[in-house]
Amino acid sequence: MKKVLHLCADIGSDSKPYEENGYEVIRIGKDIGVENYHPPSDIYGIIANPPCTEFSFAKTNSKIPRDLERGMFLVKECLRIIWECQYQIPYETAKKTTLKFWMLENPFGFLRRFLGHPTLVYQPYEYGDNYKKKTCVWGFFNIPKRNPIECTMPKFDKLKTKQIHYDGYEHLTRQERRSISSPSFVKAFYEANK
Repeated sequence: MKKVLHLCADIGSDSKPYEENGYEVIRIGKDIGVENYHPPSDIYGIIANPPCTEFSFAKTNSKIPRDLERGMFLVKECLRIIWECQYQIPYETAKKTTLKFWMLENPFGFLRRFLGHPTLVYQPYEYGDNYKKKTCVWGFFNIPKRNPIECTMPKFDKLKTKQIHYDGYEHLTRQERRSISSPSFVKAFYEANK
């Protein structure tokens, strides 16, 4: 069975299509902590969703000053795990690692200043969800096929709490729902990276 590792996965929405299609999904969230985790050698793919709080352009009126060093802590731990999965290159396939794909996702913000240009920048409406939330994805993966629609909703940060909902996640707080990736993008990513 193929194993997909989902890092910073307290909600786990990004790995749901893998789980629904028979993959073994290992979710590492606050309960274990990515900083305490070392992956097995047979990981097929990695999805990483480090918190965006410190990198968000929306954090302009916070009472707590922005702390980019603190924000980078979990990003660095996600990268460490991704690197650990690639250190062992099998002799027979010396041009490939055992890791089929990896992705690290975060809204468009200051993280680009640390990781450079993302592999993909997208808006949810480009994949079929009716809202805007410019999102960056870094990594090594097949780029999902876009299925754009005309967006009739305002920018994500202008939506009211009741407008920010996905089936099955109504119990989450507004902030938790804001952290969920576009469901249509998640499906398209799965289709491109099975």
